[in-house]
Amino acid sequence: MVRFSGLRTAGGRLRHGWRPVLEATVAATVAWLLATRMLGHPQPFFAPAAALIVLGQARGQRIRRAVEVVLGVAAGVLVADLVVQALGPGSTWTVFTVILLTVLLAVAFGATGVTLVQAAVSALYLVVVAPPDGSLVPFRFVDALVGGAVALAASLLVDARHPLAPLVAEVRRTFDELAGLLGVIADALDDRDEPAAVAALRQARGMDGRVDGLRDGVLAAGEALRLNVRRRQHIGRLRSVDESIRQIDYAVRNVRVLARAGVTLSRLHTPAPAELGAALRSLAEAVRAAGAALAADLNGQEEAADQHAARADESALAAVHAAGQLFGSTQTLPLAMIIGQVRATAIDLLRGVNPEDDAAVLARVDDALGLPPV
Repeated sequence: MVRFSGLRTAGGRLRHGWRPVLEATVAATVAWLLATRMLGHPQPFFAPAAALIVLGQARGQRIRRAVEVVLGVAAGVLVADLVVQALGPGSTWTVFTVILLTVLLAVAFGATGVTLVQAAVSALYLVVVAPPDGSLVPFRFVDALVGGAVALAASLLVDARHPLAPLVAEVRRTFDELAGLLGVIADALDDRDEPAAVAALRQARGMDGRVDGLRDGVLAAGEALRLNVRRRQHIGRLRSVDESIRQIDYAVRNVRVLARAGVTLSRLHTPAPAELGAALRSLAEAVRAAGAALAADLNGQEEAADQHAARADESALAAVHAAGQLFGSTQTLPLAMIIGQVRATAIDLLRGVNPEDDAAVLARVDDALGLPPV
């Protein structure tokens, strides 16, 4: 049974990951063909290697990685050429000196991560596998340039028609998951189901990964648009979404605190008020509408974005109003914490979808909560 479960897991990973596999395989092969057939390089190891290294990075970092690979190869080739000519190829001292000088040079220029490793690997390859032959043609450097260029071209082709589509999908997934989490918390409190509340808290702690995915999605979309000259006018849409993600990060943290208070409330003998579940479900509707507004904005559907934003506004204020009805002398600390987090989450959602200033948002939320104006 375990074996079949593992096969199903592997099959699922292949279904979701076949595109990057195909992209990397094709790009590395094309880089090899260009270096051998068109440029006539005898051993173009760095062409497919550079393509694989660049494509192995997350989208949004590939332009920088391509530059790092080329610079790393250049540094490695330069050091290896000088040291091999001075000490000869293949000796232990040559290997030691090449690696030491290459790493020192890379660190001196501020290299880290991929650049540092690529510089050392390039130098080591030239000393151990293919020592310089005295040719003045920088084959390895050109090969790395070819591989990086092919990788960037492959990225461009994948996102050419709909460069914002992956980000739109990530926005929808993130907001749907956050809304679903609020619904789970509401159900757990209605049923006084402590295990369900604990499971919701566990899910809430994992939402940070979704926010990181959104940030990576914005970087990837920006890279795709910069590479696509005809679609660069869409970059302006990313700026508003980038600002919204900051507020969504706050909202996710608020929901995590809310989920933690929900676990405590589910353990009490006193049942949670029915109005609390209604407030959380209204907040879930606000989250879904906010996600739909951001997705529509990314797709250039301004009228639809405004409609979804208005619905998010209405649902968020309804959630705050419903939570505000629960203030009273019999209020428990966990309930007070949940009410506070409903208010905080509503504020962050409204800041994310509305162009109003902070003072206006705070005034409207506190009015819905029943607090006196400041």
